[in-house]
Amino acid sequence: MVSKKTLELNCNHQIVDELRKKAEVDQSDKTVKDLVWLMYETAILTSGFSLDEPQNFASRIHRMIKLGLSIFEEDKAEDDDLPPLDDAQAEEVDTNRMEEVD
Repeated sequence: MVSKKTLELNCNHQIVDELRKKAEVDQSDKTVKDLVWLMYETAILTSGFSLDEPQNFASRIHRMIKLGLSIFEEDKAEDDDLPPLDDAQAEEVDTNRMEEVD
């Protein structure tokens, strides 16, 4: 039996408010996307669940550490761990993905 995950956000919290503002300014900002995913994945971990792809979590953490240390590199290959933004892109990714084996 698998537990259903529910994420509740306090829309008045400083972090959520600031992320919303930054996303409204630039919806393609990779740092904002990384921070949103980090919040979600951290909530999963602190709730006792495990991550499906922990290497993506680690990659995001490393990017945030580099950002905090002002280490700027062009890491275009790491964009693959971010999910698509719209349904059309999602369908394209699903058709190109190999079938997973249990």
